[in-house]
Amino acid sequence: MSVLSRRDFLALSTSAAIAGLAAPARAAMGPNDKYDLVIRGGEVLDPSQSLRARRDIGIRWGMIETVQEAIPAERALKSIDASGKLVMPGLIDLHSHVYPYGSAIGIPADELVQFQGTTTVVSAGDAGVNNLAALRRFIVAQTRARIYAFVHIANNGLSAFPVAELYNIDNAQTEACAMALAENPDFLLGVKVRMSENVIYKHGLEPLKRGIQACEMCGWPAKMMVHIGGVESKELMSQILDLLRPGDVLTHAYSGAPNMSNAFTNIVQEGKLLPAALAAKQRGVIFDVGHGGGSFDFTVAEVAIPGGCTPDTISSDIHVFSGNSPGIPFLPNVMSKFMTLGFTLEQVVAMATTAPARIINRAPNIGTLQVGAPGDVAIMELVEGPVSFVDTRNNKRDGKAQLKPIQTVINGVPFGRPYQAPFAVR
Repeated sequence: MSVLSRRDFLALSTSAAIAGLAAPARAAMGPNDKYDLVIRGGEVLDPSQSLRARRDIGIRWGMIETVQEAIPAERALKSIDASGKLVMPGLIDLHSHVYPYGSAIGIPADELVQFQGTTTVVSAGDAGVNNLAALRRFIVAQTRARIYAFVHIANNGLSAFPVAELYNIDNAQTEACAMALAENPDFLLGVKVRMSENVIYKHGLEPLKRGIQACEMCGWPAKMMVHIGGVESKELMSQILDLLRPGDVLTHAYSGAPNMSNAFTNIVQEGKLLPAALAAKQRGVIFDVGHGGGSFDFTVAEVAIPGGCTPDTISSDIHVFSGNSPGIPFLPNVMSKFMTLGFTLEQVVAMATTAPARIINRAPNIGTLQVGAPGDVAIMELVEGPVSFVDTRNNKRDGKAQLKPIQTVINGVPFGRPYQAPFAVR
């Protein structure tokens, strides 16, 4: 009999563990087995399956077990009556700030669930190398909502007050950032940098160049998430766009925020879309909304979108300050604004489910209601009727419908008390 070395044993054990994570076992259901939870009677809207129809969803062991026209009542241990409601995959917020206690602006991700329907959120640069381990150990590990992150190029992470994190360019340590990426490929998505003048002062392209270098040094295809809005000059905006690689994320894509001289230096200037913006879009740069408290302007979107720069993902940029701003950037409300801009319900749901899942390399495991996926479900009401929306520069637009969150299920378990309670959970 051969004797395994310690190295061989560890290699085999690791391979088995990875295989188990990649394809969790699902035992076949017997005729008398029951679903742990059935969501019944709702209109299922799942862009990943091109499905919009009345269906029941059966969840067992935290996973989607079946999606079918009707599941007998006696097959359910618990059920949610979603009649008259939309049932969609749990939403994925590509840009949020969910590092409470470690950041001046962070909100606990679990506190957002009932107001957003988000089962997965991305921390957009809250942590840098210096405090990334605390984010992972003390926040992510104790949160029911799934969290991924972009690590900030600044070692100290996002530190807006009283001095922004990149006024001192020495905070941007390329090698340290690359090391953090190399050590956390399961959790990190790439590098975040804020390129506004009031963050980087007069450092021009240098913060972005260092972020890209860290991505390219780390050993796996890490992405950049680049925050714009009020960059130093019109020329710098085009230079930023020219540097972005296919797959990098341009967030706050429709910002109308001015720079420190009150000049408008974003992707729409003097009423025209920058050629560099369209070129970036055409080569595969991801355009993300990132609404926030100061980063979405209807007048910018209304030029950029017909010009070819449509959004790839709708995200909230929710944090303790933006959540109390007049634009109300909770994710379902931001999705509703894009219906007002002419996108269909199916399109806005896709931009908050399948699209971000693909961008963070987690498709088809999340952002879907396919059999075998985690039991992450957002139940919403589409309230039809006149509604007024406001952006972050006090521009108003009238809409005809608004999404309202009702109940969220994470890994097959209903989350907390419902936002509203038109149904009973038995």
